[in-house]
Amino acid sequence: MLDLLLLRSFVAVIDEGSFTRAASRLHLTQPAISGHLRRLEAQVGKPLLRRTTRAFEITPDGECLAAYARAILALNRDAMTQLSRSSYQGNVRLGVAEDCVNASLMRALREFVEDNPQVELGVRVGIPGDMVVAMKRGDVDMVLGAQCGSQEPGRLLWQEPLVWAWSERCPVRLPSPLPLALFPEACPYREAALTQLALAGVPQRMAMLCTSGASLRAAVEGGFALAPMPASQLGPGLVALADDHGLPPLPEAEFMLMANPTGDQAVLSALADRIVEHLCPSPPIAEPA
Repeated sequence: MLDLLLLRSFVAVIDEGSFTRAASRLHLTQPAISGHLRRLEAQVGKPLLRRTTRAFEITPDGECLAAYARAILALNRDAMTQLSRSSYQGNVRLGVAEDCVNASLMRALREFVEDNPQVELGVRVGIPGDMVVAMKRGDVDMVLGAQCGSQEPGRLLWQEPLVWAWSERCPVRLPSPLPLALFPEACPYREAALTQLALAGVPQRMAMLCTSGASLRAAVEGGFALAPMPASQLGPGLVALADDHGLPPLPEAEFMLMANPTGDQAVLSALADRIVEHLCPSPPIAEPA
């Protein structure tokens, strides 16, 4: 029997044209994707991809299996969609931190709406602290965003280091006072950064008040200012400064789903499960001995 997980990795590699991009799409590690392909080839007893000097080529047997794999995965999705259709109805308002808005989340929300046609889902993007306040006022039903040591109750999805982001093209000798690019108040990254700098006695100044992730990234990449940022958000052109640059360590960013206790808990739980399915990083899969 062909394993759906292995087929999904195989199709992702073909579609993305890269093991690295396939791993990112499926929230897996590259070694895990490579392991899936080896296991799938062992199952069918034939090579499916042929390595070349540039990347890889799909073999004729791989082309044949890819067609079946797409059909099998489509049938699986259709079956799950039909079986998971519900009688949920009403309005759901989701508050999302900007750094959580990505294609994976949008696919999760689209699928949730398709599977629950009687639910009207609205999304509001903003700063996590503002979203939590809005939830307590009853303006949103659920919040997806990061906290830094907050005691707000919720479902912990994952956590990752908060780092000092700086341009890789700029010298590591930092100016004083430290120029910062920050979001407005109620941003947990801002609060964590200012608190740690104050405790360490490091002078700082507000160099740029940002209202979007794009403006924050531009300030850092251009070397105009430093910014506290989750490690996964660094991307090309940015580096995390080490402790030896005189900067205090930052706390972990805890990405959470927080639900309004007065909302329809059945609907919110179903929405949370769909978000977790698409958004949470998957743990590495151990390779067979």
